[in-house]
Amino acid sequence: MSGEELKKVGLKVTLPRLKILEILETQGEDHHLSAEDVYKILLDQGEEVGLATVYRVLTQFEQAGIVRRLNFENNISIFELDTGDNHDHLVCLKTSRVKEFVDPVIEERIKEIAKENGYELSGHSLVIYGTFNGEQ
Repeated sequence: MSGEELKKVGLKVTLPRLKILEILETQGEDHHLSAEDVYKILLDQGEEVGLATVYRVLTQFEQAGIVRRLNFENNISIFELDTGDNHDHLVCLKTSRVKEFVDPVIEERIKEIAKENGYELSGHSLVIYGTFNGEQ
């Protein structure tokens, strides 16, 4: 996303916004980062941006539909770019690692369950919690 696209969603183009957007696009596994992760990366890059600014920008991005805030058990709260795709998440309870996955069988079953119960599906959220053991 560019500065022009930030303007289109009603946000002024500022250096902190551009830097945070760049981090979300390029850093972090599957683009899942906490506000603290973003803040640490900014510090490592020599940027002088406060944690409050990071939270404020991420909240503005969320309101503008640029990012999604995901809240998981164990007070895990992360941000990911809102790419418009539908995916689910695996969360490691030990490391807080978050991994995306898509399973067509699960997606189809969710649609069937909604229909069987008289619901018109508008969306869903599936989170699987466990402990990552390093094997794939």
